[in-house]
Amino acid sequence: MLLAEEPATLISHTIDNFNIQPDRQAIARINESLSTLQQARELRLREAENALKIATHPTLQKDNIHPNPYQSRTQTDIPPTELSRQLNTMTSQHAELTSTHSSTAHASEIARLDTTKFRTAKAASDAEMEAERLAQQAADLNARLQELEIQGLDGSADDQARRRDPVDDEVLLRLKVYRSLGIEIERDGKDGGTGEFTRAVVRNDRKGDVHVVNMDKKFSKFFYANYFWQTL
Repeated sequence: MLLAEEPATLISHTIDNFNIQPDRQAIARINESLSTLQQARELRLREAENALKIATHPTLQKDNIHPNPYQSRTQTDIPPTELSRQLNTMTSQHAELTSTHSSTAHASEIARLDTTKFRTAKAASDAEMEAERLAQQAADLNARLQELEIQGLDGSADDQARRRDPVDDEVLLRLKVYRSLGIEIERDGKDGGTGEFTRAVVRNDRKGDVHVVNMDKKFSKFFYANYFWQTL
């Protein structure tokens, strides 16, 4: 079937079916963009060369540069004398700032502030610990006060016992020791008596003996001590 048709007709139908016109237009736009980009690059290159010539040769006239009339005034359009003044001004400002803010003084100030901060933190911690200790002490004192209020003005029996005369405590201790040995000592119970020990009852549980001894001042304490030990 293909051989029955004309080759020119087949090629024409193929071209119509492919529709390469949009592609050709796209290629044309790309070429135009490339041309515009190339012109822009050449223009920027010429401007850079002119700026370099101005920086190198300040006496060169601006009329020979042919600047772009639509280009705004840039740093390269500023006269060299004005640039020099700006450089001197900025150099002076930098020197002033450098002399005012010394790095050594800044480091010393930072170290001093850090030391002050640490000391303040330690003082605050110590104060907090002291406050807790005083609060605990106040709680203990309050508890002790409540205990004393409950006991009353006279205090408990144990407190009264602790407030007794030390001499009485010594006598009671001696009587307790004697009683543990089996010896009971009695005071003079008569009216107007001296209250001294005048009688002793000695019990010997092992022998079953009981001896009553009337203590007289004409015999010494050593005599009664030997007698008690012999009886026991």
